[in-house]
Amino acid sequence: MTTTATRGLRVAELATAVGVRPDTIRYYERAGLLPAPERTSGGYRSYDADALDRLRFIQGAQRLGLRLADIRTLLAVRDTGTCPCEPAEDLLRRRLAEIDAEIARLTTLRAEVAAMADALPTASCPPPSPGTWCPPAEGGESPCSS
Repeated sequence: MTTTATRGLRVAELATAVGVRPDTIRYYERAGLLPAPERTSGGYRSYDADALDRLRFIQGAQRLGLRLADIRTLLAVRDTGTCPCEPAEDLLRRRLAEIDAEIARLTTLRAEVAAMADALPTASCPPPSPGTWCPPAEGGESPCSS
């Protein structure tokens, strides 16, 4: 009797093991992230344990927000047997800068939304003038504009 250990994992089994769809596995092959596996006599893909490890590496890198091209670069370095630490550090430092920029953008956006919410009248709110959020106050200015 042939077991998965002796025949390797088929694409659906590998996909299930890492929690992705089989099409994702095939896409990673086409994109150069996953080497083409051996084929069975029936033409089925047969993946070894290295493919499982590689897919887990890809998923971990994606969780960090690395792009597939960056992941491909890290895998290429890793495949040479060279330590991928230097290129990984460069990619992770760049990703940190992107995250910091996004946090700054979101902090500014949060302050704007909070200011807008704080400027809303707390008493009964009459219908707004067309094109505005708030009705005009005494003197014609909207209390929401700042």
